[in-house]
Amino acid sequence: MHGSKSALATNPYGLPPARSALVRMLGAISEVRASEVGTALLLTLDAALLLTSYSCIKPVREALILGLPSGAEYKIYMAAATAVALLFAVPVYAKVAVGLPRDRLIVRVTAFFASHLLLFYVWHASAGPSLPLALCFYLWIAVFNMMIVAQFWGFTNDIYAEEAGKRLFPLFGLGASAGAVVGSAIAQRLIGLWGMTSLLLVAAVLLLLSAAVTQWVHQRELRGGTRNPRAELAALPIGGERGDAFGLVLRSRYLRWIAGFSLLFTLVKTNGDYVLARLVKDAASGSSAGSAGQFIGTFYANYFFYVDLVSLGLQAFAVSRVLKYLGTRRAFYILPALALVDAAATSLLPFLSVARVGKVVESATDYSLNNTVRNLLWLPTTRREKYVAKQTVDTFFVRLGDVSSAAFVFLGGHWLGWSVVPFAACNVALTSCWLGAAGVILRERARLIRERPVAA
Repeated sequence: MHGSKSALATNPYGLPPARSALVRMLGAISEVRASEVGTALLLTLDAALLLTSYSCIKPVREALILGLPSGAEYKIYMAAATAVALLFAVPVYAKVAVGLPRDRLIVRVTAFFASHLLLFYVWHASAGPSLPLALCFYLWIAVFNMMIVAQFWGFTNDIYAEEAGKRLFPLFGLGASAGAVVGSAIAQRLIGLWGMTSLLLVAAVLLLLSAAVTQWVHQRELRGGTRNPRAELAALPIGGERGDAFGLVLRSRYLRWIAGFSLLFTLVKTNGDYVLARLVKDAASGSSAGSAGQFIGTFYANYFFYVDLVSLGLQAFAVSRVLKYLGTRRAFYILPALALVDAAATSLLPFLSVARVGKVVESATDYSLNNTVRNLLWLPTTRREKYVAKQTVDTFFVRLGDVSSAAFVFLGGHWLGWSVVPFAACNVALTSCWLGAAGVILRERARLIRERPVAA
């Protein structure tokens, strides 16, 4: 009886004890210690639920806006609208975070977004598709996706220190990758059965489940006691000043460089996507009017399939090993090096076959290794920076990169009449700057780790 009580005390939520077989199975993906299994699996589930929810409603977004007469053009304009919206949304998030502990902050924000899905469902059911609905939903989903994902990674950064984060973040990334695939499969199945807008209700339920998992993880970590030096901070409000959303970034040299890196990285990525799109359009132009659309659709279906497949494989079997054997410093240089090779190859050989291979490798590495490393950068930051500054960087500055790319494309494509070669050559120069910024960030990160062995 005494043994049972002891086991219950250490496992209050009834999770099965970590067995060596389970630890060995997880070891194929990442190095997870027996004492970490419960929380690690719950956070992996949390990441999967969030990305499943987002993938469920992506088709709704596309159907609503592309159903408009000038839907493709509206998509370009909405990038700038999203950046403006984030100028207001991020400071509001900073104000809310001041007086709330992390569990109440995350649960309330997640439930807030879930309630909007119900409102959009009612709006569509009562009024049908319309321009205001399409634009509002497109803007909402752009803000939602960036803020909810940044919030999840802020939570994981708050739970784990440097050593554990480097081991476990690849597992959470795998959960996100798997969730994206599952969400797409759910969307394909349910649209035919229940209709497009039913996905809004499914996504709302998934978000509420994610909030419940977050609360479960929070309570588990609070019971860590003296075994978890971060447990004392977990129940405290995030704190800080109400108006410091952008101030936190601007006052820190480290965060300023991460913000600049985020903008530059997004600019290079979006420019590369544009170059690929131009090459696809040129390749399809020789086809008849009917087959041109089929060519483009078939190309992108195959392209996204290989990106998702390679990304999932890298996340499952390569990311944790790269971080273990090469370390965060070397891993951080891998994507910009690949992007540099891709841009240089396309500028010298502007053929679709060359750009396709380069973009598949680059995009798959971005969604797996680079996504994990980017979130590792926040481990040595303060709690306030993990939740509020990360929201600012991962939402506003990333979206500002998209806006910069749109201006770049307008200038080069419409005013100067560039072919794909000058765009690819510009990406060579931009990626060289990206490599330089990576070096500065890594030096600042090393300094912070020395000064803050355990971030407050």
